[in-house]
Amino acid sequence: MNPPFSVHDVETPAYVTDRGLLTRNLEILRDVKNRAGCKILLAQKAFSMFRFYPLIGEYLDGTCSSGLYEAKLGREYMNGEVHVFSAAYRPHEFAEVAETCDYVLFNSIAQWEQYGREALEAGCSCGLRINPECSTQDFAIYDPCSPGSRLGVTVAEMPEKLPEGISGLHFHTLCQQGSDALERTLDAVEAKFGKYLHEIKWLNFGGGHHITREGYDIERLIACVKRMKERYGVEVYLEPGEAVALNAGFLVASVLDITQNGDVTNVILDASAACHMPDVIEMPYRPPVLNSGKAGEKAYTYRFGGATCLAGDIIGDYSFDSPLSIGDRVVFVDMAIYTMVKNNTFNGMELPAIYASDAGAVQLVREFGYEDFKNRLS
Repeated sequence: MNPPFSVHDVETPAYVTDRGLLTRNLEILRDVKNRAGCKILLAQKAFSMFRFYPLIGEYLDGTCSSGLYEAKLGREYMNGEVHVFSAAYRPHEFAEVAETCDYVLFNSIAQWEQYGREALEAGCSCGLRINPECSTQDFAIYDPCSPGSRLGVTVAEMPEKLPEGISGLHFHTLCQQGSDALERTLDAVEAKFGKYLHEIKWLNFGGGHHITREGYDIERLIACVKRMKERYGVEVYLEPGEAVALNAGFLVASVLDITQNGDVTNVILDASAACHMPDVIEMPYRPPVLNSGKAGEKAYTYRFGGATCLAGDIIGDYSFDSPLSIGDRVVFVDMAIYTMVKNNTFNGMELPAIYASDAGAVQLVREFGYEDFKNRLS
């Protein structure tokens, strides 16, 4: 898919998020929540470009956050509910957390005992994150159900009855997965935590649902939601992050240099895997590039890397029909998610500018320079 804007209208490196592509995802999510009878929240940990929060708020029910700062961002820029979960809250911040949020989720019984009363007195609805110990994915780094996980209360740690004041339960076990994985997870939740489900008012299915991906089984998702609503009389929440901005953003880079080392032709870009798309190294994965093929698939093959001193700052191998030249633009797709929220200034690398596009028109939202680098370190 070609970007819905001219790549020459931006200074590189640049993140560009398109309103039309974002809206397409939001329309799918709104249809799901209306047909399933659930609520859907934006997981800000994946996409926090708050310029689009008013738009997102027209379709979704609010935001979920991983701590105080995300919670404040959701409260400030989007109408709707504000939910927060943290593996552990910091004592000096919790009063503000409780004042900011509508729903507060606790990762352990000890955290609930420490902060629960304060959250209830602030008017928050409180819940526990549970761990159904049901792994459905292959990437251990993203598996909250792996042995010894620090995330969620296992059934062995649960009290006989839910503590008074707990209104809901939350689980988050998926990562870029389909509704078949959710269905298996719900089986485990019911098997291990079924007796508690009759005591609660809401059940949060967490995130990792790739709802807007082509081929995702939406009807099975809707059936999963209705199953829990009808069986236990609970309000159901979903917290997608990637699904909100999937394939709605681009990272535009420029070729700075081309070097040869044996059989490898290296292309040095002004975009970096380590700094600007760290999931390429953490996951790891090879991000798609417009008009490219796999190594050897087309006539000219290149290895893309960043301009940092990190030898492993490698994005991947790509081939093209025509040779690349210094100054050419390279466009990475699906770059709205887990990029702006995770980037860094290692080696003093400049953060990419942030642009928004709408019907072909591009507008600069924010650019970064030396002062942004310096102010993080002083």
